Amino acid sequence: MTRVAAVLVTPGMADGAPPGVDPAEFLMAVAEDTYEMVAGLELVEPVILSAGVPGLDEIAWPGTPVLSIGSPAEAFAALPYGTEGVVVSADAPDLPPLLIGKLFRALGRAEMAVCPAEGGGAVAVAARLPLPTWADPDFDDPDLVGRLRRQAPGPRMVATGPGWHRLRKPVDVARLDPGLEGWDNTRALLG
Repeated sequence: MTRVAAVLVTPGMADGAPPGVDPAEFLMAVAEDTYEMVAGLELVEPVILSAGVPGLDEIAWPGTPVLSIGSPAEAFAALPYGTEGVVVSADAPDLPPLLIGKLFRALGRAEMAVCPAEGGGAVAVAARLPLPTWADPDFDDPDLVGRLRRQAPGPRMVATGPGWHRLRKPVDVARLDPGLEGWDNTRALLG
């Protein structure tokens, strides 16, 4: 089994920059922290998906594919290979790796698994590959889990894991937990 973990980076993720912090630097810091968490996972191949954000090769470790996509809707179709994949929103720099593991474990009993975001949408979505034809995960859909469950051809095809937060607005940086390891680039930038 090959597992792929992709970090999805969009220009709108710069909107979480607090006053006094350059939005482009903020975007690169959160994307790098999220990528480093994903790249550190065992038995997972990391990928970066750029939906219109240049310069992401600078944060990638050697050998990590950095793929350009037209929109977030193309994320799963862009995954280069794998039997299971997870797409993680780059604006979750302090996401514990354990939550990604829980999503992959849920794929043992469901076709898709979602880590819901506080305030709606998703932090991460995992699926058996290729993505089921009935699924079209929109990370900003306030009722993503409900919609996917309604679209699924049967019950228990969409599992959920524990939720987390994303940094979508400047006030969201208050949700970052200084006690958690990781998110060093975001921490240094906000320092």
